[in-house]
Amino acid sequence: MLIVTGAGRGIGAAVARRAASEGTPVCVNYLRSRSAAEALVAEIRDKGGDAVAVRGDVSVEEDVRRLFDTAVDRLGPLTALVNNASSTGGLASVMDLTMDQADLAYRTVLRSVLLCTREAARRMAVSRGGVGGRIVNISSTGARTGGTGEWVHYAALKAAVNTHTWGAARELADEGIRINAVAPGLIDTDLHRDNGVPQRPDLLRPTVPLGRIGTPDEVAEAVWFLLSDASSYVTGSVLEVGGGR
Repeated sequence: MLIVTGAGRGIGAAVARRAASEGTPVCVNYLRSRSAAEALVAEIRDKGGDAVAVRGDVSVEEDVRRLFDTAVDRLGPLTALVNNASSTGGLASVMDLTMDQADLAYRTVLRSVLLCTREAARRMAVSRGGVGGRIVNISSTGARTGGTGEWVHYAALKAAVNTHTWGAARELADEGIRINAVAPGLIDTDLHRDNGVPQRPDLLRPTVPLGRIGTPDEVAEAVWFLLSDASSYVTGSVLEVGGGR
């Protein structure tokens, strides 16, 4: 069973669909996008898959425990996790950043990864009776480019996600747990609209060497590779899906 955080739309929804197409039961976590999450679950079930939508704020410890307990109760043992939930906190220059923006980004980008990875590892670890598992963190190419002029705070937190991926992968390898990250670049999602710049992809398109904007499905393919046995010798890696940008 796979838990995907923030799976009501965008990359998270694409990952849920891709996993379900391979016969994996999927827990679709959401916070505000209830109708989208429930529609996704209905879509998966209509195609013969197994899925459930569970609301929960993955930056809140109690919600995370309830999310995992509910998912296991409804869908069976946990074998995979995709830490996808995220928010930039909003566009802000370094000088204009508010701590409310920074705190929102921290909670959704990094705190959620710390909490959910800990909960998953406790259930997957062979030393605690688990059978191992796979975790994929959704990072960003901004962790490398810096998010200059837009969201340096967000990029810095995504860089921390990468560091956590590398360190946790080494620590938990003996527990049968593989941990990797996928770092999307310019992808056609609601992120741009949510930040008040729906035209951002078109403005930045010329900076992409492949000459186009990526899709959530393309990111989902990379995530599925890291979740599948095809990547059985891969852990502690950050795979960029950014068209060369």
